[in-house]
Amino acid sequence: MGLEKNHRDEREKPTVGADASDEKLMLAYQAGDVRAFEVLVRRHRRPVFNFCLRIVGQRERAEDLVQETFLKMAKNASAFRERAKLKTWMYTIARNLCIDELRKMRHRNAASLDRPAGPADEDPRPLVDRVASADAGPDRAAEAARLKPLLVEALAALPDEQREVFVLREYAGVPFKEIAEITGTPVNTVKSRMRYALEGLRRYLSDRGVTAQDLWQSPAGPEVLPS
Repeated sequence: MGLEKNHRDEREKPTVGADASDEKLMLAYQAGDVRAFEVLVRRHRRPVFNFCLRIVGQRERAEDLVQETFLKMAKNASAFRERAKLKTWMYTIARNLCIDELRKMRHRNAASLDRPAGPADEDPRPLVDRVASADAGPDRAAEAARLKPLLVEALAALPDEQREVFVLREYAGVPFKEIAEITGTPVNTVKSRMRYALEGLRRYLSDRGVTAQDLWQSPAGPEVLPS
């Protein structure tokens, strides 16, 4: 009995530190370190949730898609290769799940993105989450409260392929090269979609009376919108 417990304890000991790279954590999980996968989930759950939410527009469904993403990663862990980028593999899985979900939702109205996710763990936060700031004074907080729903609506109004690129870049911090791999499109096409997304956001906001000055005077500023 004692020997069996010792073997179990050995299996439960982490083989890599919590600050290890994504790829090393995944390899450790492949080798049987369950805690390594738990670190990955804690590290990426928020940005993956933000991505799914901005794509499908429903908080509860986004939560389900996050769970499905990590379940697929765990189930197909043996398919991951050391030379691959884990983030690229992970967002490819999440994207495919979101696309499947959108297909199921086509008979309904376009997805609503009027329930923003919580702020990301690191700054700079995505535009929609950066506009409102707890440190802002009453006047600026009120202005942020006015702008934030408009920014969310502007994002929802983008074509799917532009919103997808924008969300991966802004919310998940994925480089253009990796977005190209995730979406299966050339890097130049990805950059063009990002540019069109930024232009579309700016145009949508301008049509609703939001000027560049309004954004610059918001608590966080319009860093991701074109001038």
